[in-house]
Amino acid sequence: MPTFKTLDDIAVSGKRAVLRADLNVPVKNGAVTDQTRIVRLTPTIRELAEKGARVVVLSHFGRPNGKVVPEMSLAPLAAPLGKALGGKTVRFAPDCVGAAAEAAVKALGPGEVLLLENLRFHPEEEANDTGFAQKLAALGDLYVNDAFSTAHRAHASTEAIARFLPAVAGRLMEAELKALGAVLENPKRPVAAVVGGAKISTKLDLLGNLVARVDHLVIGGGMANTFLNAQGFAVGKSLCEHDMAEAARAVLEKARAKPMPCRVHLPTDVVVAAEFKAGAASAVVARDKVPADSMILDVGPYSARQLMRLLESCKTLVWNGPLGAFEVKPFDAATNAVAQTAARLTKSGALLSVAGGGDTVAALNNAGVAGDFSYVSTAGGAFLEWLEGKTLPGVAALEAAAKR
Repeated sequence: MPTFKTLDDIAVSGKRAVLRADLNVPVKNGAVTDQTRIVRLTPTIRELAEKGARVVVLSHFGRPNGKVVPEMSLAPLAAPLGKALGGKTVRFAPDCVGAAAEAAVKALGPGEVLLLENLRFHPEEEANDTGFAQKLAALGDLYVNDAFSTAHRAHASTEAIARFLPAVAGRLMEAELKALGAVLENPKRPVAAVVGGAKISTKLDLLGNLVARVDHLVIGGGMANTFLNAQGFAVGKSLCEHDMAEAARAVLEKARAKPMPCRVHLPTDVVVAAEFKAGAASAVVARDKVPADSMILDVGPYSARQLMRLLESCKTLVWNGPLGAFEVKPFDAATNAVAQTAARLTKSGALLSVAGGGDTVAALNNAGVAGDFSYVSTAGGAFLEWLEGKTLPGVAALEAAAKR
């Protein structure tokens, strides 16, 4: 676990708290379509405000490539943020540095909240420019990073700024780091990891790190097809990276070669269909009986039941990616069944479950259990890089600040 300071370690009353948030939320026709990131940010803002801090919120939005793009302004986010804070007024400044930002910060009273304009309107943000970071730091007396989802980027507002102010983790950042530490750093065993998704080429580092740390690795989605192909099974028209067969075999060998081997679980039966569409005729076949004109679209019911029994023997679970093409019924059946078992075990106190990355949140929402896991991360890339064992610049910056 990284060593970092939190809001418990710093006095904030009367101080200007520069808070790095992630308000890069989906917006359609000017309305926020998913409030999750806004809602998860509110405990930190509320705590800072109630303790008398002047809260200055920084965030990026979209990819304006260092230019002012009106459609990517954060101005429309001030009202939804205020609503999530219980109707609190959230002021807005039309820039994140310079005279307009400085004046808006100066006008803030204790307990008030200010949202600054999109950081990425300035190219210096993504360049991790020291001078730009100093301008951001000049707006505050302390720095709070509550954007784990951007911690894998070495940007001015996530890395360089922490060199110039006392820096601590916000409550969301703290929760993310503690949850990930609980499943990978010093977990209760046995530990299972469920990894799905389309391609192993994008998850080789993830798989390599997990087989070294967990007791059971469950592989689903299109990735499972590549592993089955690598073992000599014909996969018909399935999504499959045929050129990654050797890499798949290397993962299996690494799992076997551990002093305490990691058992890799691949489906023994699969759901196949001739086409990928809702209501398409489907069938359950053994993994060595996939028709040449069909594609594998889900883990079969026997394999799903085996995975459900496996989870009953485990103490810790980390989940990344669906087991099948969950977006189209009935190919969400295995993901739903296994996720619902994990949720039931979690609610009973038998399992610590942490999930995140890619389509995972959508898959768990589809199964109706996202609220029943111990922790569900919305961090995406940062979640995956942590699982890969990589150092995240935003987290490293907090660790360095804690040592000063």
